[in-house]
Amino acid sequence: MSSSPLTIVQVLPALNGGGVERGTVEVSRELVQRGHRSIVVSGGGKLAKEIEDHGGVHVTMSIGEKSPLTFRHVVNLRNLVLRDRVDVLHARSRVPAWVAWLCWKSLPKTNRPHFVTTAHGLYSVNRYSEIMTSGERVIAISETVRSYLHQNYPRLAADRVCVIPRGVDPQDFPRGYQPSAEWLERWFQQFPDLLGRPVITLVGRLTRCKGHHDLIEIVDRLRKTIPEIRAVVVGGVDPKRQQYAAEIQAQIERRGLADHIVLAGHRSDVREIYAVSSVVLALTSDPPEAFGRTTVESLSMGIPVVGYEHGGTAEILKNLFPNGLVPAGHVDAAAKAIETILAHGAPVPENTLYLKERMLAQTLAVYEEIAA
Repeated sequence: MSSSPLTIVQVLPALNGGGVERGTVEVSRELVQRGHRSIVVSGGGKLAKEIEDHGGVHVTMSIGEKSPLTFRHVVNLRNLVLRDRVDVLHARSRVPAWVAWLCWKSLPKTNRPHFVTTAHGLYSVNRYSEIMTSGERVIAISETVRSYLHQNYPRLAADRVCVIPRGVDPQDFPRGYQPSAEWLERWFQQFPDLLGRPVITLVGRLTRCKGHHDLIEIVDRLRKTIPEIRAVVVGGVDPKRQQYAAEIQAQIERRGLADHIVLAGHRSDVREIYAVSSVVLALTSDPPEAFGRTTVESLSMGIPVVGYEHGGTAEILKNLFPNGLVPAGHVDAAAKAIETILAHGAPVPENTLYLKERMLAQTLAVYEEIAA
């Protein structure tokens, strides 16, 4: 730990949920527990109260909107940085990163905090996205993201980038977890056809890149050799993509798979759904996953994952469960891998790499090292 407490400001668009938001809350809590001061600047949301509850400070500022008016907050952020004598300013998204960078550049060098960015995704390659490479330290959430940044932004010095993979808390996704009897009763009342059958699960909102069409192809192949196979899709419908959701439903009907594929919609009980799944699928196409949260969550619980060999999914499977890797887009290979797992089983090694505790320790080490 650094010799004196640090004041860290994290900036992001909002705190309504999702991996970036949850990671921000976790880092804030860890900072407070270690005796540092944590300030989070965002447009607000349901997770903002958690920041305050664990001793952090939340400042509501609409710095995530894609509008020229957003840049009025450069002055507001500048005043906050000077007033609170901030040691590290950490940007986690592109528009807030522009606001933070302009604030940072406007300060005299003697009064500037250190500037850190985290690249959470495989962003489109342009000047707008390049802001995520402007930190004195650039955190990449996977080796996949680091390679992507170096390939597309060759001016980014290698020694400014560090890889800190996202991690799960084993208490949230415990190995061998068994849902309660009450949950199981409700689940099988809602989806009685899943009881006693092998179930493959795809978690991902209904958008084209998540692989729903490939799932349909895989189930169509599997039902010829495993007639009792069932698939569950967990993910809500984006209001802007209603047509895609209708397209998926129509294809399921056209293939005669309505009895084989359940569209469960958005669910908050994904841990329990993993636990009653035989295999979880990771079929994201283009762009591939920057990390692969559902892959890590499932494997942490000991549930096999079959996923495409690209992006963050491949990175995780190579390290934890290489038996689940199949060439990207090859639905036949995916179906065969699932058949093999269902027929012979596939022990999943314990996850010792992608842990929340490790992610938090590495993130705080960046803050302390750069502020030293």
